[in-house]
Amino acid sequence: MGSFFSTMFTPPPAAADDGGDSRVVAVHSMATWDEHWGAHKSNPNKLIVIDFSATWCGPCRFIEPAFKDMAGRFADAVFFKIDVDELSDVARQWKVEAMPTFVLIKGGKEVSRVVGAKKDELERKVNMFISS
Repeated sequence: MGSFFSTMFTPPPAAADDGGDSRVVAVHSMATWDEHWGAHKSNPNKLIVIDFSATWCGPCRFIEPAFKDMAGRFADAVFFKIDVDELSDVARQWKVEAMPTFVLIKGGKEVSRVVGAKKDELERKVNMFISS
C-alpha cells in the first residue's frame, strides 16, 4: 500500500525516449518556425514531415514514439513537431483540422498528409517521398 501512496506524490520516471537524443525538432514559436522554414528553402528537395498535435490528444501521445523512431531511421528527412495550441497560425496555414495530422512537404509544397495515428501509412509515405 505504501507504494500506491508514493506514486500519488512522486511522478513516474520519464520514458527513455523522452531525452534530448530525438531527431524530432519541437517548434514552440513563430520565430523558430520561420527560421526552420527559411532553412528549408535552401534545400527544397529535402522532405519535411510535420506532426501537428496537442498535449491533450490521446492518439497524438500514442503515435509519438513511432514518430520519434521514424525520425531516427529516416535521416534524409527533417521531422518537426508543432503543438496546434501553441502555433495555431501555422496549423491554420496548413489547414489542420484534426489531430494528429502529419503533413509531408517537399519543395515548399505539400506532397501528402496523414490524418490520424496511422503509423504504417505515415511510414509508407515517408519512404515513398524520400525516394522521389
